[in-house]
Amino acid sequence: MCLIVFAWRPGHALPLIVAANRDEFYARPTQALAAWEDAPGVHAGRDLEAGGTWLGVGPGGRFAALTNIRDPSSPPGPRSRGELVAGYLRGDSGMEAYLDQVASRSTQYSGFNLLVGDGERLGYLNAREAAPRLLGPGVYGLSNAGLDTPWPKLLKTRSGLEGLLGSPEPQRLLALLADAEPAAETELPETGVGLATEKLLSSVFIASQNYGTRASTVLIVDDQGKRRIIERSFGPFGGHLGEVELLV
Repeated sequence: MCLIVFAWRPGHALPLIVAANRDEFYARPTQALAAWEDAPGVHAGRDLEAGGTWLGVGPGGRFAALTNIRDPSSPPGPRSRGELVAGYLRGDSGMEAYLDQVASRSTQYSGFNLLVGDGERLGYLNAREAAPRLLGPGVYGLSNAGLDTPWPKLLKTRSGLEGLLGSPEPQRLLALLADAEPAAETELPETGVGLATEKLLSSVFIASQNYGTRASTVLIVDDQGKRRIIERSFGPFGGHLGEVELLV
């Protein structure tokens, strides 16, 4: 994922609401949101190149999602970051134990932010900090830097989520994720990829010939543990490829 905004409200009728975009090269083979035949109870999209995923749910209230940290000066890690999400969803380790275990080997991966939850708690790990922490109630955002780093698209989408919490309809949340307006050049972060690329990557929804938003996902969890997941898939220049909705 390259943008995740989420509301974590323990004790609320809808304790977890997530809206997220996965940005990736269109050529990377991907399976849309579905039940995993080799992992009972896991529902997620799948990276068919490395076998992992970017966001999903699993048995026992498990939830996990990941964004990459953008740092072109760092050499790529030898392992795929998508296995961190898949490992939690299909495993049986407790949330805190899993985060501690990932933190101990975080140098094997390129930079990442990892969210994991168990239905009662939500934890966060930034690979650069290597110190997991539990998140308190609030509305948060993750892009390709640390938690709540104030990049324009994060601020815009997080604010939009805050405005929809009274009536978090999936189609309205998906509309937040479809915003293709780039940030003003004066607001762009400097992450070492050059002005043209910074501008391309500054929009909530990215569309180009080779790289862009491959999936927009909304997850709504109620206080009975029921999860509603809607995923829209896209191809080059933002062409719509399909939509999947699951209730699990």
